[in-house]
Amino acid sequence: MRIRNTALVAVMCAGLAATLTACGGEGETDPDAGTNGVGKLPATKIQSRARTAAGSADAVHLSGSLVSKGRTYKVDMKLKGDGGTGVVSTKGTRFELLRVGEELYLKADAGFWGHQGADGGGHSGDAAAADKLDDKYVKVPSGDPSYERLSGFTEKSVMLDGLLGLHGTITAGDRGEVGGIRTIRIRGGQGDGGSLDVSLEGRPYPLRLQRAGGAGVIRLADWNKDFPLTAPERDAVVDYGQQIPTGT
Repeated sequence: MRIRNTALVAVMCAGLAATLTACGGEGETDPDAGTNGVGKLPATKIQSRARTAAGSADAVHLSGSLVSKGRTYKVDMKLKGDGGTGVVSTKGTRFELLRVGEELYLKADAGFWGHQGADGGGHSGDAAAADKLDDKYVKVPSGDPSYERLSGFTEKSVMLDGLLGLHGTITAGDRGEVGGIRTIRIRGGQGDGGSLDVSLEGRPYPLRLQRAGGAGVIRLADWNKDFPLTAPERDAVVDYGQQIPTGT
């Protein structure tokens, strides 16, 4: 009977060796098995690899919220080296941005233009002017004060440089998943300085950022996925005629 019991235990241990160290197995499963290996690196190197991967990518899709100077912006932007396109909303206003090379276009509904015109002191905000601009692209002159502010939302390098920095001492945190992709989290200042979830699969792209001080959460997806970027047809563009009072 003892021999039979010994044989039974041996069979059980052989079957559970991957998970039961008490049976003389090889220990816990390697959490880095099948990954790109960045989970084994020091946190600062993980951050460096993520920034390098992001900087070398041809395109990215950013979505989420940003808090700047007390104002919350909801963004949904597709960006690449020569421009970007998407939607920005803040304080109940919503507008679309399109940049192709150096040419920047803004599109919004009549309500946006009526409100902005009245607040901006340029146009009076009358219905006729607002209706003319409704759902039309307005080309933003490069010398307009709003050009730099608005174009920043469409510039891949500017957005990534501003988003990917963590504050304080960088440490490695928990492993998890973002969109079904395994990740490792790095944190600045134990989390107070922001956190970044970095892909453990394929290239170590940053996939989710929580900004320091509760200043928003951004998802980063579709790395290197190209998208069309063309200037609007001429009949879809309207000249605003004066300084564009976007209020952003």
